[in-house]
Amino acid sequence: MKEAKMSKVHLHHQQQNGHVLPFKLAWLLDPEASWDKDQLGDVLHWIRQVLGLVFGLLWGAIPLVGAVWIAVFLVISSGIIYGYYTHVLKVDEEELGGHGALLQEGLFASLTLFLLAWILVYSLVHF
Repeated sequence: MKEAKMSKVHLHHQQQNGHVLPFKLAWLLDPEASWDKDQLGDVLHWIRQVLGLVFGLLWGAIPLVGAVWIAVFLVISSGIIYGYYTHVLKVDEEELGGHGALLQEGLFASLTLFLLAWILVYSLVHF
């Protein structure tokens, strides 16, 4: 059921404005695409997971220590998410639950992944 929904969404995004987009994930950058709350929430969630993993690996490898770096991660991650849905996708956030709901998508899971990656890499590299 979910697979059929996703293929319909994908097909819809590919055929917008009478043209086929050059690659399968181009609709993730298409400001003309229509988004519902669940679709955008899933995309924001997975972007946050990738950011959590990348920044966790980076913080652990540098090595950075201290609670200030958790706050820096949260600010950077939230800034990227905010920029993505406001400037790249140009969605109306009020239709999708407001800034609070969109910025919260995947936040706690990405923070957990960030901390896990940071601690593991730091302990492997520096002990």
